[in-house]
Amino acid sequence: MGPGDEFGPSSWVEVSQSRIDEFAEATGDHQWIHVDREQAAAGPFGTTIAHGYLTLSLLSAMSFEVVPAAEGGMAVNYGLNRVRFPAPVPAGSRVRATFRVDAVDDFDGGSQVTMMATVEREGGSKPVCVAELVFRRYR
Repeated sequence: MGPGDEFGPSSWVEVSQSRIDEFAEATGDHQWIHVDREQAAAGPFGTTIAHGYLTLSLLSAMSFEVVPAAEGGMAVNYGLNRVRFPAPVPAGSRVRATFRVDAVDDFDGGSQVTMMATVEREGGSKPVCVAELVFRRYR
């Protein structure tokens, strides 16, 4: 794996209202734009939308699907450098991600991989999430 390598897109993942509701329950974020269908219908998006952090959390499973596993070791999420949510994810949408390796830096015991993840919504014109991810791959 090296700079410039691209992986994906992942499979489509449905972001159903039940998934949004479960995320709201797990995090305590019950803002009306996510969980109140009636109020959200009259709001700026015309429907409920996924939490940005829900969209971000889907990157784990999407990366496991398309990014090669660490050889003979393990990989851990080390952090995020930058995250943006340029467009909403309406309830019932499907999203998928692609990953581009920007840097691979060795450290004692493994390598640190910085990737740009881009999440698109089926039928959308703009990405719904763009995030710079940092993974540590241990030997």
